[in-house]
Amino acid sequence: MSLKKGFIHVYTGNGKGKTTAAIGLGIRAIGDGLKVIMIQFMKGRRYSEIDVLQHIKNFTVVQFGRDEFVSKEKPEQIDIDLAQKGLLYAKDVVQKGGYDLVILDEINVAVDFNLITSTDVLELLEKKPETLELVLTGRYASPEIIKHADIVSEILEIKHPYQKGVQSRKGIDW
Repeated sequence: MSLKKGFIHVYTGNGKGKTTAAIGLGIRAIGDGLKVIMIQFMKGRRYSEIDVLQHIKNFTVVQFGRDEFVSKEKPEQIDIDLAQKGLLYAKDVVQKGGYDLVILDEINVAVDFNLITSTDVLELLEKKPETLELVLTGRYASPEIIKHADIVSEILEIKHPYQKGVQSRKGIDW
């Protein structure tokens, strides 16, 4: 099964749940026989969801990042190189087909941190096949990317335990 018309989604904002929402959409798509790939930018850690997703047929996850903090003001060359490699991989996946849903996780942050350019991302969006569903996640989505999207959801942080000093919890926050 493939989609007749694919849309571009942007999940952005400072609240928790953008990647989780994208994964939920991916699981829904697999439930209807679609094939999904999630390409993660700036992530190299084995997050809990990755451990389970690797066991789900037709849900592929590929990471282009390190398990290190990336400095927005002074990113290391390796972080730039990994993001560039991730973008090339994403362009290849989008152009070759083979997936019904492509999730570009944290790509908005990679653009905001100047690891990749919004021009390159917009070029990828322009070349999206008609039947491909495409999701871009991450804080700081650029106005140009938002303008190009069909569906935009902003997840706002209203309240979170870390505001009271609670550390992130494995299995819940990562």
